[in-house]
Amino acid sequence: MEVTAVATQGGYGSSDWVTSYVLMFSDGGRNWKQYRQEESISGFPGNTNADSVVHYRLQPPFEARFLRFLPLAWNPKGRIGMRIEVYGCAYRSEMVNFDGKSSLLYTFNQKSVSPTKDVISLKFKTRQSDGILLHREGQNGKHITLELVKGTLILSFNSGHATLPSPHTRATLTLGSLLDDQHWHSVLIELLNTHVNFTVDRHTQHFQATGESGYLDLDYEISFGGIPGHGKSVAFPHKNFHGCFENLYYNGVDIIDLSKKHKPQILIMGNVSFSCSHPQIVPLTFLSPRSYLALPGTTGEDKVSVAFQFRTWNRAGLLLTSQFQHKPGALILMLNDGKLKLSLSQPGHPARDVTAGAGLSDGQWHSVSLSLKGNHLSVMVDGEAASVAHSLRGQIDSGDIYYLGGCPNSSSGPGCGGPLAGFQGCLRLISIGDKAVDPITVQQGALGTFRDLQIDTCGLTDRCLPSYCEHGGECSQSWDTFSCDCVHTGYTGATCHSSLYEQSCEAHKHRGNSSGLYYIDSDGSGPLGPALVYCNMTDTTWTSVQHNGSHLARVKSSNGESPHPVFLKYTASMDQLQAIIDRADHCQQELAFHCKKSRLSTGHDGTPVSWWVGRTNETHTYWGGSLPDAQKCACGLQGNCLDSQYYCNCDADRNEWTSDTVILSHKEHLPVTQVVMSTTGRPHSEAAYALGPLLCWGDNSFWNSASFNTETSYLHFPTFRGELSADVSFFFKTTAPSGVFVENLGITDFIRLELHAPAEVTFSFDVGNGHCEVTVRSPTPFNDNRWHHVRAERNVKEASLQVDQLPSKTQPAPPDGHTRLQLNSQLFVGGTATRQRGFLGCIRSLRLNGLALDLEERATMTPGVEPGCPGHCSSYGHLCRNGGRCRERPRGITCDCAFSAYDGPFCESEISAYFGTGSSVIYNFQEHSNYTSSKNSSSFAALFHEDLTLAGEMTTLSFRTTGTPSLLLYVSSFYEEYLSVILAPNGTLQIRYKLDRHQEPDVFNFGFKNLADGQLHQVKIHREAAVVSVEVNQNARRQVILSSGTEFNAVKSLMLGTILETAGADPDTLRAGARGFTGCLSAVRFGPAAPLKAALRPGGPAPVTVRGRVTAASRCAEGAGPGAPAQEATRPLAGGSGPTDGGEPLVNADRSDSAVIGGVIAVVIFILLSITAVAIRIYQQRWLYQKNESNIPQTGDNAETALKSEVNMQSTISESQKEYFF
Repeated sequence: MEVTAVATQGGYGSSDWVTSYVLMFSDGGRNWKQYRQEESISGFPGNTNADSVVHYRLQPPFEARFLRFLPLAWNPKGRIGMRIEVYGCAYRSEMVNFDGKSSLLYTFNQKSVSPTKDVISLKFKTRQSDGILLHREGQNGKHITLELVKGTLILSFNSGHATLPSPHTRATLTLGSLLDDQHWHSVLIELLNTHVNFTVDRHTQHFQATGESGYLDLDYEISFGGIPGHGKSVAFPHKNFHGCFENLYYNGVDIIDLSKKHKPQILIMGNVSFSCSHPQIVPLTFLSPRSYLALPGTTGEDKVSVAFQFRTWNRAGLLLTSQFQHKPGALILMLNDGKLKLSLSQPGHPARDVTAGAGLSDGQWHSVSLSLKGNHLSVMVDGEAASVAHSLRGQIDSGDIYYLGGCPNSSSGPGCGGPLAGFQGCLRLISIGDKAVDPITVQQGALGTFRDLQIDTCGLTDRCLPSYCEHGGECSQSWDTFSCDCVHTGYTGATCHSSLYEQSCEAHKHRGNSSGLYYIDSDGSGPLGPALVYCNMTDTTWTSVQHNGSHLARVKSSNGESPHPVFLKYTASMDQLQAIIDRADHCQQELAFHCKKSRLSTGHDGTPVSWWVGRTNETHTYWGGSLPDAQKCACGLQGNCLDSQYYCNCDADRNEWTSDTVILSHKEHLPVTQVVMSTTGRPHSEAAYALGPLLCWGDNSFWNSASFNTETSYLHFPTFRGELSADVSFFFKTTAPSGVFVENLGITDFIRLELHAPAEVTFSFDVGNGHCEVTVRSPTPFNDNRWHHVRAERNVKEASLQVDQLPSKTQPAPPDGHTRLQLNSQLFVGGTATRQRGFLGCIRSLRLNGLALDLEERATMTPGVEPGCPGHCSSYGHLCRNGGRCRERPRGITCDCAFSAYDGPFCESEISAYFGTGSSVIYNFQEHSNYTSSKNSSSFAALFHEDLTLAGEMTTLSFRTTGTPSLLLYVSSFYEEYLSVILAPNGTLQIRYKLDRHQEPDVFNFGFKNLADGQLHQVKIHREAAVVSVEVNQNARRQVILSSGTEFNAVKSLMLGTILETAGADPDTLRAGARGFTGCLSAVRFGPAAPLKAALRPGGPAPVTVRGRVTAASRCAEGAGPGAPAQEATRPLAGGSGPTDGGEPLVNADRSDSAVIGGVIAVVIFILLSITAVAIRIYQQRWLYQKNESNIPQTGDNAETALKSEVNMQSTISESQKEYFF
């Protein structure tokens, strides 16, 4: 019958009831199988009293003739007592038996075949691990085959296209495991032309074939149980099926019924019977490492002979131990690293080991045969003898007792008490001394003894089917657990659920990362994998995705031949690109056209002859700056095309190179996947284009936030679906001591994340195994009004919780417990269904299983909740380095580097300069004071004036040089006070403070080492009144006391390099100042003044004078050598910032005669440099074109040279402006 439900009740009027039990079923009274709920729960909760009825509906139902209820626990004050009711319905069964040499061939009428769908359904059972279940073939090698291979079903199909590569012609779907267990298994195959659905025991796989050819145009015959004769297409060796089929249907036709009636459509080959009667093999299950089976040996025999079959997932375990009966010695048979190992010990002789087999922990049945007779040893595994033969010393006789599995507690025999645990798995077909052992007699107590055994069942389960390892993680298992190998997947965790990568460049930036190549995973734990992108960390964070068509692509040559269309392939898949674009606030792509007698449209009607294809394979004829579907370039809408009669510059049809450079920025259409330019085929008509990378900025989920103002307010969203894997991540900040972040309820299941106490975040849930809770405790409170990041995950293996960078807390899931989280209420954010313990504060970037929730959109329509949340600098202000100041933005922060010697998004970009011989930079504080005080009286720089008294200041600089003596820094005063930092002739650091013109300077020699060694060194000087602290290279620290004074009065200027005016300076400073500095200086700062930044990053009026050759460098540490600038890392300061060699200030320069002469010289030099730059540019463009030449269709060297050279030579004449479309 088909069993659909069971109900239990205790003994009538008694204290006897069962509190938990196992349900087992069989169709023959032997070889029982446990019924499992949720694929993992084997036990049923029973009764709590004698009278109430506990009813369970079985999902899915099963078919059986025999049921067995095994009590596991019962009322401790009573005994086992059960009243049982079974619900079900009649079950019709038609069976056919194949003996491994037989088969059925069904030939069907062409008219009866559905043109759109084929459906095959059947049930089977077998104890053989291999065999063909069905086969159908057609012409040109096309076929479909269902085969059992090592207990797993493989559906293979071949489309028959011999011209296509093998991955396109052959495909396989694999389902099931341990299907050779002599139990019924159901199979359903649905063929829908190019789509295949394959189901085995409720597990389904889908396959979509490429191309138009499907799997329905096969021959009008199909074989079951084997392949009759010699198949036309199957070249692999095959084995016929040995076992039974039940209820075999092909498109609704009962094949077994036709076979019974010997209908002409059925051809029976071999011995086929219509009943399923196979000898019952009784297996045994060793449930734990303590399980054992003790069997008596054969008394009086002078040999040892043991044979059995086993299957297991464990790589190690004790299989067999025995002591010899009349002589000392023993044998131990074990599994070690998936191999069989036999160890023999005889007193007076060294132990001998024999190893046989490999990979024996694969869950398959393996046969073992062990024979010791006389002095000969034989070990066979799966019919193969051990690789090394061994001879024994002396006569060996049979042992008294053979222990299979572990050992009894009282046993001190061989192999017992050691580190090796007992065998866990299944045994069958056991024989001792060539005599078969009947496990039923063992069960009845007539033979041997045992512990923790299940007899007449094999309880081995495949914990990797279905596999809970996500994102391609590899599943491996043992008897009681499984594990996932996440290497090379890009994911981590017990089930490879959590992504290793941030979800956007914006998230990378706010971890303090600089520009570079990064992997981003836009959907987090979702199905999309990580994509490699370039993150440009400027004030606006740009995400750049490259493609294979970034070079200049020639579309048509002068001889009229057009190349094949080029389909652009990006470094990310289309699904990944869509996720990146959807998260971004803005995306764009630059497209540059170069045309010579080549048009984008024809005539005045604007009929397009050029277009581009977007993400959804739609054709677009609009260009940047215009509305979609407007077949005009932006110049046509703005009326500034080269020829006003046309709507695009290229349409002017000039016999010279013209261009249109456009920006495409409709997110819905990006990225560009193909560009098509066609012409009328006129002579000398040519065209080329270049497409830039996909560029996106912004992250509309990273800063998406909501503010919860009352404890009763909350946001609600649809039910969270995370049955087997659920992760929740978000940021929060609050001043409240407690509150619920997220809650979702079911009938009994629930999931909740809350601030349980000021320093505790708790993740609690229930999936049917009882309340489970994971808590992270912090040494400091979380309610500090700073952003804190929370990530919680729950899967079938464990639950984990991490807050910020605190150690993650995990809790393993109970073995064989409930696994599915079943929720049905709305998802509450910031509160609960009871409106109690609501959260007060802000929640940001909330994601569930990688899917971002739009908190701001929902908050706009919810009372007590406001969209957005100000105040990010308290959490991210530490990213602003080197004196940079954090400024608030509505969605994030920005770093103000105005008072820092660095620049960049986080004030981390070092501003460096190479000083040539005799060069200098002079920063005048008085001029700065005059300008800033008139512009902004509140500016700190405005405090520098003649009457200023500095009680302290911070001075920093980094340098690299080999020259001595050298002047590193000199600060002068109107009162002949000064600070000088020099390198002495021996390379040691010297600092001189003169804070009173009437006294000699304080001279401090810091003999750390010779710092003129060509290496980069950092110096930090901090003065507070008369106390000066000096730090060199961030570790060598000294502190000194000044005697010349405590105040620095009327600061005048700061000088770097060679100095000429040093009134009142000491001889050593004068000597070093005359020699100046040759090398690299960086990060120079005195108080708020950054002289190198003022000189190299001019953003407005700057009181800086540059003399000699001062060259900007990317970083001092990257220079080519201690005495010369690195050519690739430096650039001349004179490029556009102002003259350098004439000694003229960049702003407010003195208008002296020498300055005029210097200006004339500078102009001449500028002209010469401009001519040189143009020549270099032409050379570079020619070189670049030659480099890309192989990527452009070859149509003649002269035409290619003319294309590139004419584009470059005419670009200054006819190049259009960039056009933006928003």
